Amino acid sequence: MIRVVSCGMSDVGLRRSNNEDAFVSSPERGMLALADGMGGAASGEVASAIFAETAREMFSGVTAASVEEAEDLVQRTFLSANRRIRESAAREPRHKDMGCTGEIVVFTADGHYVAGHVGDSRIYLLRGGRLRQVTKDHSFVQEQVDRGILTPDQARVHAYRHMILRAVGISDSLAVDLVSGKACAGDLFLLCSDGLTDMVEDSLIEATLASGLPIEEMAGRLVRNACDAGGHDNVTVVLGRVLQAE
Repeated sequence: MIRVVSCGMSDVGLRRSNNEDAFVSSPERGMLALADGMGGAASGEVASAIFAETAREMFSGVTAASVEEAEDLVQRTFLSANRRIRESAAREPRHKDMGCTGEIVVFTADGHYVAGHVGDSRIYLLRGGRLRQVTKDHSFVQEQVDRGILTPDQARVHAYRHMILRAVGISDSLAVDLVSGKACAGDLFLLCSDGLTDMVEDSLIEATLASGLPIEEMAGRLVRNACDAGGHDNVTVVLGRVLQAE
């Protein structure tokens, strides 16, 4: 049996007039989700809202018994959201080319987690006081880092750091990264938009998550840190702490 508490927080930041992020904090479903929209005007908000609503629907009244069931649910959630976003864009010309990043973490009845990922939002796991990035950005600069052309520090300030190579709703086909593992009591998962990671170093994120504060206070502190650093984008965080995993 696995038991989780969670919370989410989102802020428009200091430079944007609208918030294109969306999130789901649903411990009763054993599911956390986050999306960062793109597409101009209000289209980004539409795409991310479709992703979040699709995640709520797919996991309503459903608990994955195993990793295999969770992976299937996560995959179907992404593909359904992808189809819905494309159908919405086809109906509304002003939403043409809209899309979003997508992050989902699901906890299974047999004590595991499954993470689904598309784009450059991220999922982190704090275990034993150490922070680990579970996902790898689908971005131009990450590809350059993988090839040894850029260092991680160079990638953080590169002019094309926001150029993503994969997103939900952009194409009829969609490849979803799936990562799974055993959940342990005390694990703390963070889903976040790049409004956090562009502004706040991983070392400060780690220190905040290892602080022992209630998760609501940690979420608020992460958002404030991003805004204090400039708040160039919408910033959204979802935290999920595993209380019991057997």
